[in-house]
Amino acid sequence: MSTVRPLRHVIPSVATSDGAGVKLRRSIGSQRGLYLDPFLMLDEFYSDNPDDYLAGFPSHPHRGFETVTYMLDGHLQHRDHLGNTGDLQPGSVQWMTAARGIIHSEMPQQTEGRMRGFQLWINLPAAEKMKPASYRDIPATDVPAVDLGGGVEVHVIAGTLEAGDQHVDGPVSPAAAPLTTEPLYLDVRLAPGASFRQPLADTRTAFVYVYDGEAKIAGKPLPNRAAGALDAGDTVQIDAGPQGARVLLLAARPLREPIVQYGPFVMNTREEIEQAIFDYQSGTFGKAA
Repeated sequence: MSTVRPLRHVIPSVATSDGAGVKLRRSIGSQRGLYLDPFLMLDEFYSDNPDDYLAGFPSHPHRGFETVTYMLDGHLQHRDHLGNTGDLQPGSVQWMTAARGIIHSEMPQQTEGRMRGFQLWINLPAAEKMKPASYRDIPATDVPAVDLGGGVEVHVIAGTLEAGDQHVDGPVSPAAAPLTTEPLYLDVRLAPGASFRQPLADTRTAFVYVYDGEAKIAGKPLPNRAAGALDAGDTVQIDAGPQGARVLLLAARPLREPIVQYGPFVMNTREEIEQAIFDYQSGTFGKAA
């Protein structure tokens, strides 16, 4: 018999800004140390007002983790110091492994209309923090959109959707692109009163973020625009309220390693943070030792 994973605690999102003043809401990572290992941060940016996003995210560094940017609406362009350029448009994903260092910008390519999406930070294990940086641009056409019937559609970004006889791999999965943290990233869209179940071993850290409508997790309400950390069990159950719901389900294997963060640098020791700052200031950031 399966055991549904209950809500352990709720992490409300808080209004903040980042980059050159882009307005967003941050749940995971909104306070120092408020992590769900290996998840470091989840930001939602959402506005129809260009003044809230036009300044974008000018050139800035990262080291020691991965960033996953998922666009719902709008158009962002990525540029980095390695000469890479990528376009993020509705439904697309960029999976960037900052590792030993990358300096990049993410700038809006629109002057009006809605800009909406998410950026997730996933920690890297100590053994991988100083490997070369890399990234993947994943167009919307490469993200499976699976109609499960009963008013349930799931966009599979990472990991494997397992629902009834459906087993669908996302573009980032053990078969396609194995990662140490074995992430699961599902965008679940539910019609009013619809339900969704996904097997998920309790060895994986997991949380749900409701970004539209209302939902219950194992029968307990999870507020809109809040992250709900899940407790032990082997199945996730999400039930939509009378207005329907759109939620992110995220899970990964915890690293259980020390975390020392200084802004855009996430390492295991203070000495490694000091080295990251020195490398950035000295112009050797991201280069091979």
